[in-house]
Amino acid sequence: MRILIVYAHPEPDSLTGSLKDVAVEHLRDEGHEVVVSDLYAMGWKAHADAADFGTVEETNFMLASGVAYSGGTLSADIRAEQDKLRWAQVVLLHFPLWWYSMPAILKGWVDRVFTNGFAYGAGSTALPRYGAGALSGRRAMLVVSIGGREPAYSERGINGHIDDLLFPIHHGILYYPGMDVLPPFLVHGSLRVDERRFDDLADELRARLSRIDELEPIPYRTQAGGDYDRTLRLRDDVDTAGTAGFGLHRAS
Repeated sequence: MRILIVYAHPEPDSLTGSLKDVAVEHLRDEGHEVVVSDLYAMGWKAHADAADFGTVEETNFMLASGVAYSGGTLSADIRAEQDKLRWAQVVLLHFPLWWYSMPAILKGWVDRVFTNGFAYGAGSTALPRYGAGALSGRRAMLVVSIGGREPAYSERGINGHIDDLLFPIHHGILYYPGMDVLPPFLVHGSLRVDERRFDDLADELRARLSRIDELEPIPYRTQAGGDYDRTLRLRDDVDTAGTAGFGLHRAS
């Protein structure tokens, strides 16, 4: 398989970096083609601005990104990452959980690479979304290092359930343009990982990656599947099986 790893950590010898190295070595040993976008090493520009678009007359920022995409005037670094996404069958995002989200440099990768016309559309040019779209047919998985202990990210945990914290990434970034989102590989208590535990984590990650093509994705509801009304609100007659919040958008 063709696998793109987007890696976001400033320290190569960090836990996140070390697990990324485990993933690259294991996947290549199993015969997969692997490309890594090491955002810090690349000096990735984290903020989106008009300089990304070249010379375009459109003044609406969102629409301007689409004009630049269709006209081939996006900056070279953006076009290179879009080419990687077209090539990939699997996308892995390796990052630490910082302030309840991904590092700014990775969010900037999304902001700049997922342009109008490539990952989403609007108005009469709208692309399908939520279960369909430009990136359909690809699988995506997060590999996340989390400083806090697992109970603090549980149903009654002070930090909120980890599924809720990751929902904007899983559902709003990866599923929105059509990718199948696999359950994340989570490392809680990342500040207290000793050599023995790292070896166990590495084995667990290798085992997960060996099954990357057969893992069941998170069963999010599709936009076009009939569960939502015209306003994109979940219909009142849809069985939600006692769920609430973000869980409403998972099929029973």
